[in-house]
Amino acid sequence: MKKVYLDNNATTRMREEVLEAMMPYMTNVYGNASSVHAFGREARLAVDGARQKVADFLGASSKEEVVFTSGGTESDNLAIKGALRALKAKSGHIITSDVEHHAVLNVFKFLEREGFEVTYLGVDKDGAVRPDDLKTVMRKETIFVSLMWANNETGAISRISELSKIAKSGGAIFHTDAVQAAGKLPFAVRDFGIDLLSISAHKINGPKGVGALYIRKGTKIAPQMLGGHHEMGKRAGTENVAGIVGFGRAAELAGSELAAESKKLVDLRDHLYDGISSRIDHTRLNGHSSDRLPNTLNISFKYLEGESIVLNLDMEGVAVSTGSACTSGTLEPSHVLTAMGVEPVDAQGSIRFSLGRDTTKEDIDYVLDVLPPIIKRLRDMSPLYEKGK
Repeated sequence: MKKVYLDNNATTRMREEVLEAMMPYMTNVYGNASSVHAFGREARLAVDGARQKVADFLGASSKEEVVFTSGGTESDNLAIKGALRALKAKSGHIITSDVEHHAVLNVFKFLEREGFEVTYLGVDKDGAVRPDDLKTVMRKETIFVSLMWANNETGAISRISELSKIAKSGGAIFHTDAVQAAGKLPFAVRDFGIDLLSISAHKINGPKGVGALYIRKGTKIAPQMLGGHHEMGKRAGTENVAGIVGFGRAAELAGSELAAESKKLVDLRDHLYDGISSRIDHTRLNGHSSDRLPNTLNISFKYLEGESIVLNLDMEGVAVSTGSACTSGTLEPSHVLTAMGVEPVDAQGSIRFSLGRDTTKEDIDYVLDVLPPIIKRLRDMSPLYEKGK
């Protein structure tokens, strides 16, 4: 049976070049990067080299603006809680949006319980935050704003440059979760006025368990992990040298191939959408027709439950999801689609197809062969379909 992986927003396959770069640091080069002897210095050189590669990938002003973490979730937590702790703030007005990843949303809910006043911004029908909405809710007590660059479920892209400018002009610290944007959208973080930015290696064909937080020079952060003076005093704990080296190599490759990969993915994504919309009735595109991540397609199949589509595609060797991997197992409709105004019954029937560098036209054609009969079979059993058609 053919196997097709279209869940790259959940994670990507690690590239062989990345594994090759990591191997020496899992075998012969095993020193602690904080040790002063030759073994440690060799590891430190590797970490510093990777830090420079990630800084170049992000367009940071210097490698000292990059702090390595265990992944996107820790980066988000360090950015939000670390910045507020550095301000010694125990209350105040902070802003995020309704469509953030739960690594941000749940931190804000925690802070709300701790005494902070939180404003949750809505989004437009395509899932993007409106800059005018941020301008409207900013006030003199606003101390922190966190808004994602690109959405993991729909691929919606928010106007980060404008949002950052509005937050900064109001005196707030600005953070963006760029876990999905990095490697898919061209940017140099130094040009956007961003104070803090989160990324993760496993979203760009790197290893799991390593991420980074960009901290613009001059932005104060209180560490959340306490211990030694690792990562310039921002994140205690012995560095994951092999993972960091892999991250550096993945960032280097993703940056050099971004333009060509984006074009290829847009062509394949649109081929998939055209095939689905021409062969299957009662579908809805969730998100903007073109202004979204090049690899992401979110479609609602009306009168159906998304989980059943996922399971039936899995039996045909096709891996997709109903949304974020972090919310799998819940029966609630997607909080992202709900915020966009999608009816709950349609949100329940949504499927996210997220393509990657390994995706081929043959993969897409295979999905277009197996998906229509699955939808027909499921709809034939659906009382909702009988009622609605």
